[in-house]
Order: sequence, then C-alpha cells, then structure tokens
Amino acid sequence: MARGALSREEVLEAAAGLVRQHGPGALTMRKLAAELGTAVTSIYWHVGGREALLEALVERTVAGLGEIRPAGRTPEQRVVSVARALRRQLRDHPHLVALVHERGLTERMFLPAQQALVREAHAAGLRGARAAGFVRAVQFQVVGHVLVERNRERAPVQRPGEEELWSAEAAGDDPALARALARPVDTERLFVTAVRALVGALLAPRGK
Repeated sequence: MARGALSREEVLEAAAGLVRQHGPGALTMRKLAAELGTAVTSIYWHVGGREALLEALVERTVAGLGEIRPAGRTPEQRVVSVARALRRQLRDHPHLVALVHERGLTERMFLPAQQALVREAHAAGLRGARAAGFVRAVQFQVVGHVLVERNRERAPVQRPGEEELWSAEAAGDDPALARALARPVDTERLFVTAVRALVGALLAPRGK
C-alpha cells in the first residue's frame, strides 16, 4: 500500500539499508520503492535518478564518519576511542565504504577522523612531522586491522585449523601459548591492545 509524506531522509535511509545488506548492485529504484511502499516516481521526485541517489549515499556516508567524537580522560584513552569508532564505522558499513572508495572520495571520508587525531596529537604536545606520523600510524593501524578481519571472515574453512596446528612443540615447548593460539581470535581485544601499544610508543618522549 502506498504511503504519504515520504521524506528524502527516509529514502536515503532505506537505500543505505539495501546497500548495507546486499551491496550497491542490489539497489534499484523498483526495489527501493517496494521497500518504502511507494511509487518509483516518488523516489525520483525525492532524490533524482539512481546515479544521483548513489551520490547522495556517498555524501551521507562521508558525513556519518564525521560524527566521531573522542571520549576519555587521557590522550591514550581518547585516541583509542577514535580508533574504535572508526573501526566500527568501517566494519558496520563495508558496502557503503566501498561505494565511497569507488567514487574516489576515500581521503575525504577519513578526513574527520584524521582531524580528531590531529587535535589529540596537538593536545599531547606533538607538532609537525611527528604529529602527522602519529595520525597516519593510527589510521593505518585501524584500516589494516579491518582488512585482516574481513579477509579472515571471508576465507574458506581452514583445514587444518589453528586448533589442530598449534601444539606445545610447534609453540616452542610453551603449552600455554599453544592453547591461546588455538583459540578463536578476540579481534576487539587484539585491536585495542595493538592501538594502545602503538599510541603509547608514539606519545612517549623521544629517547625512550
């Protein structure tokens, strides 16, 4: 049944939902109209054609990544909060992020998170090239971790798996290490541990 008082934001939210679930290829004006219970002509009236709709989704995704806000009392806590928020955005919206990348707007997409990291670098006393290195190191850590996570998730079942490969002998006669490596990876905990170690090293006074 057709519905009334449809807004542009509702159209974009429904379109983003289709892309999140099935990828950009699944987004057609007919599917979107069916999702919203309206006529295709109504979709065109609100957002224009499919190309204009994709452009609007890209802008919306970029704006969403600009909403990252640091939290915490120490520089390390605040930077870790930015890194976790960026990781969550990238993981929660892979198809939309890919759409942004295909449109050549990846650097613009990351700019708000970079600016948040710049503010934290300055607050911690880093300036110039050292602050720039800090920003890029944290960004690359986040992106690299997400890529590894996604590759592991999409990989076929491994035979033999880690639980079969790791023995005390394989771990250098360290049974506790072997047991730990045989367990599934806690990617969130690993991510936070890595970012904390990275931030601690980057913020340490020179010469230490």
